[in-house]
Amino acid sequence: MADITRRFGLSHLRAAPTSHIRHLRGGKLAHDGAGLAFWFHPLKAAISEVPSDDQELSMLFHARTAEFQDLAVQATVTYRITDPATAASRLDFSIAPDTGSWRSDPLDRLGTLLTETAQQHALELIARTPLAQALTDGAAAVRQRVTEALTAEPRLTEIGLSVLAVRVTALRPEPEMERALRTPAREQVQQEADRATYERRAVAVERERAIAENELASRIELARREEQLVTQQGANARQEAEQHAAADAVRAETEAVRRTRLASAEAEATRILAEAQADAERAHGAAAAAAKQAWLDAHQQAGPEVLQALALTRLAENLPRIDSITLTPDALTGLLAKLGRTPAADGPAR
Repeated sequence: MADITRRFGLSHLRAAPTSHIRHLRGGKLAHDGAGLAFWFHPLKAAISEVPSDDQELSMLFHARTAEFQDLAVQATVTYRITDPATAASRLDFSIAPDTGSWRSDPLDRLGTLLTETAQQHALELIARTPLAQALTDGAAAVRQRVTEALTAEPRLTEIGLSVLAVRVTALRPEPEMERALRTPAREQVQQEADRATYERRAVAVERERAIAENELASRIELARREEQLVTQQGANARQEAEQHAAADAVRAETEAVRRTRLASAEAEATRILAEAQADAERAHGAAAAAAKQAWLDAHQQAGPEVLQALALTRLAENLPRIDSITLTPDALTGLLAKLGRTPAADGPAR
C-alpha cells in the first residue's frame, strides 16, 4: 500500500519498489511506473496501484474420483501481473487519494478466477481417475493439468497475468476411506514385521543353541582338564610322599648309624673308665696294703711302751667328749694307791 501524506492542500504519494503506480490527471496519464514518489491534487487525480511482485494463492477444493469417492485437493499457485497497465484497465486497482488503500479487492477477484479455473480442470481430470491411481500418481497429473490449463487460459493473458508455478501439496480421501486404504499396507507391513520378528527369533534360537553347544564343549574340556589336573596332582603327591619317605629312611638310617656310633663310643669310654678305675683301685689297694704292712712292721719293731702309748692315744681320740669329771675319795684313794705301788714294783724311784 502506498504512503500518502497531505501538505498545504496537496498530497504526496510514495510507492514501494514492488508496486506499479498509474496516475491519471484529467483523464490523461501523468505518472506511470514502479516505486514512484510525486505530489498530486486529490480532487483531480485517479491513481491505480498494481502489485508487480510474485503472489502466492493457496486453494483447497474437493473432487470425486471415478468410484465417486471424495478427494480433497490442496494446491498453491504462484502468479505475477506482468502487464500492470492492462491489469489496471481490466480490474479495479484504484486507491483512495487520502488513505492509499484499494477501493475494492482486486487480488480476491484474481484469486477466485485462478481457483475456479484450476478447480475446473482438476475436477475433469480426477473424475476420470480411479481413487488408487489418483492417490498414487494424481498429484503430478493434477499439477501438470492445472499448469497447462492456467497457462493457456485466454482470460488470464488478457488481463496481463502470468502463472509462474503450480504445486499440489496433498490429495486426501475421506478419513474412513483413508483408513481402509491404509489397512492392506499396514497389514503387509505388519506381516513383514512379524516375519522379521520370527526370523530374528529363529536366528536368536540358533545362536542360543550354538552358545549352549559352545558352553557344553567348554564344560567338557574343563572337566577333562580338571581330570588331568587331579591325576597330575595325585602323581605329584605320590612322588612327594615317596621323596619324603626316602628322606625319612635316610634320616632314620643316619640316626641309627649315629646312635650306634655314639653307643659304641660310650661303651668304649665306659670300658676305658672302668679299666682306669680298676687300675686306680688296684693301685690304691696296693698302696693301702703297703701302708698297712709298713704300719704293722713299724708296730712290730716298737716296744710295749710305745704300743701302749699309741693305744691310749687312739683311745683318747675315739672317746666321747667329757665336759666334767667327778672324783670321789674312794676313787682317789685307790688311784693314789695304784700310783704308789707302781714305782715300788718297778724299782726304786729316782
